[in-house]
Amino acid sequence: MVLEAIRYNDGKLSIIDQLQLPFVEQYFEIRTSEEGWQAIKKMQVRGAPAIAIVAALSLASELQGLLTENKLPPRAEEVEAFIIERLAYLVSSRPTAVNLSDAARKLEAIVSKKSKTPESTPQEVAGALIQAAESMLEKDVEDNTRIGDNGAKWIVANALSSQGQDATVLTHCNTGSLATAGYGTALGVIRSLHSSHVLKHAYCTETRPYNQGSRLTAFELVHDNIPATLITDSMAAALLARNEGRVNAIVVGADRVAANGDTANKIGTYGLAVLAKYHRVKFLVAAPLTTIDLATNSGDNIVIEERPASEVTRIKGSQEDDATGDSRLGTVQIAADGINVWNPAFDVTPAELIDGIITEKGVAEKGADGRFHLEGLFE
Repeated sequence: MVLEAIRYNDGKLSIIDQLQLPFVEQYFEIRTSEEGWQAIKKMQVRGAPAIAIVAALSLASELQGLLTENKLPPRAEEVEAFIIERLAYLVSSRPTAVNLSDAARKLEAIVSKKSKTPESTPQEVAGALIQAAESMLEKDVEDNTRIGDNGAKWIVANALSSQGQDATVLTHCNTGSLATAGYGTALGVIRSLHSSHVLKHAYCTETRPYNQGSRLTAFELVHDNIPATLITDSMAAALLARNEGRVNAIVVGADRVAANGDTANKIGTYGLAVLAKYHRVKFLVAAPLTTIDLATNSGDNIVIEERPASEVTRIKGSQEDDATGDSRLGTVQIAADGINVWNPAFDVTPAELIDGIITEKGVAEKGADGRFHLEGLFE
């Protein structure tokens, strides 16, 4: 059974606290957009699709509470203004992931249309947002499953050297159920390969400095009984150079794909793409259409979020008491006091290093001119 990271039913939203994983599986309730903003900013939830869905559902939960308590503003246009203000606030939590701003624009359009309908009530305007947010949750799971199947088929057809060979795949960061509404994007491709009995082995990187690979991806792979091995980020070159158990493909997720195919993803992705090109390993990006931003011409126009220095200088984990053997979560410092730190959360992989972009509509490949033409996916 695939891990359920987002739980939503009848206006009640709860998510698994990813800061506690893999040591503690703890869910907590999100009742307002303020609580949603905090969960996203603190990275208790992360992953571009999951961020967008939690943001939308946090506002849906807040509106459901206002409906239940009969505390909505008295006029439809006032509810619309409240929703638009809350959506703008939620978008400010993580600027790089385009899914969040894309979801906010779609929800705003739906709410504005309902508000301008003659004799529309405040309850109907709030209900339009709630229904649309719930639909986003359902659609994301469906899209992820299609992405997984499309990517698995492409790898079997294009990345394996002989018929009947099983695939060995490397992935970076976390792109599974914890990063989406369920199933996952890049990790969804690995799940599809595994369920089709054509996966030989999966490798996941540690993904410093936040360790999403070792904490979260490894957790999901173990949870699903998928044959997998964890490596540190600096071991990737040595892994790709091996002839025995050769890696056939690298599959990563995306936080934003520009119109030309340049892709912003977790820091370290660019380096993996360079290594893949040198070692002639297929390099694939798995992303729903909501992650493709045709309004951004290239990676030069993507704003890269920078994170606190403490994420690099300190590390959180399970500590064992030498006397009692009991374990507890703790944080330890691993860097010298006073050292300067640069901590970009993402890097941009140029389109020329990417072999295909896996979406729910299929795998986009470069045309005869050597360029991606992603606008065709939206026709």
